[in-house]
Amino acid sequence: MSSVDQRPTGTIYQQVQATPEFREFRGRLRRYVFPMTVVFLVWYLAYVLLASYAPEFMSIRVVGNINVGLLIGLGQFVSTFVITQLYVRFAEREIDPAATRLRELVEEGHR
Repeated sequence: MSSVDQRPTGTIYQQVQATPEFREFRGRLRRYVFPMTVVFLVWYLAYVLLASYAPEFMSIRVVGNINVGLLIGLGQFVSTFVITQLYVRFAEREIDPAATRLRELVEEGHR
């Protein structure tokens, strides 16, 4: 007997939201997404603040016409791709199987 069958009140979606499986799914997603969002925003704001308040540092030449600001700016693109790739791996491993199970609970409730 599934968790949905034990809660006869509310819509099937409300019943699924009340299950431990859904709470675990939501918690697992939040434990990954919120820290990654904070890391990205801190990294982005550090770049903006450095560009605004430390132009001497950002203009330090590293090689030829390439300076620290340019490298950090390019690092923003690289970090975005890395974070995206990490999320895709996390979703495939942790989120997709749990979402499939929750979808099955919804489908079972409609039968």
